[in-house]
Amino acid sequence: MWNGKLKAVTFSFDDGVTQDKRLIDILNKYNLKGTFNLNSSLFGIQSEHTTYGKTIRHDKVFPTEVKSVYSGHEVAVHTLTHPLLPSLDERTIIWQVEEDRKTLSKLVGYEVRGMAYPCGGVNNDDRVANIIKRNTGVEYSRTITSTHNFDLQENLHRFNPTVYYVEIEKMFSLAEEFISLKPTEPKLFYIWGHSYELDTGVITWEKFEEFCKLISNKDDIFYGTNSEVLLK
Repeated sequence: MWNGKLKAVTFSFDDGVTQDKRLIDILNKYNLKGTFNLNSSLFGIQSEHTTYGKTIRHDKVFPTEVKSVYSGHEVAVHTLTHPLLPSLDERTIIWQVEEDRKTLSKLVGYEVRGMAYPCGGVNNDDRVANIIKRNTGVEYSRTITSTHNFDLQENLHRFNPTVYYVEIEKMFSLAEEFISLKPTEPKLFYIWGHSYELDTGVITWEKFEEFCKLISNKDDIFYGTNSEVLLK
């Protein structure tokens, strides 16, 4: 239960790109909270990225911006350089995760406790999760495997989100279901994505804001960062 409420909503966005700034403005407008998973060794890199058939900007925020850009939200680990962790040895996994966590903690001025696994496809497994759990300060880590339900999960180091926000129709139908839900036990609606995808048109800025307006400001829903809803 979150502040006496049985329903909670949280957002999670990866890569620390400059589109996060516009996205955060929308979240703030509707009193929503998100967690932003950053690669500290890639800060400041400017590049283009082709996804969903469109080439868009993929510019990373600068380290000097991190504390101010993500103020009011949560910063979390996404590894130093965005490798596929299951392909790495134990020592390298620990270094990629814990050094990113320490660097981010210094930048934001609080202890970073969360993470999202980098890369697509099968980007995590039990071996990697157990290494992270035993050897780092990360207390939860999000996968990219959508559950399409609101059930809480015991394994916080392989935590599956509800929905990937480019699944637009599914996300909206889940939102309607969640809003009308009258649960007897805690339920969580967890949405994830990358803010740069809003520039591709596969999900538009306008559609994302429409979703935020729909899900926000409900008296029976707690709105929090990943840590606030998972580590309560």
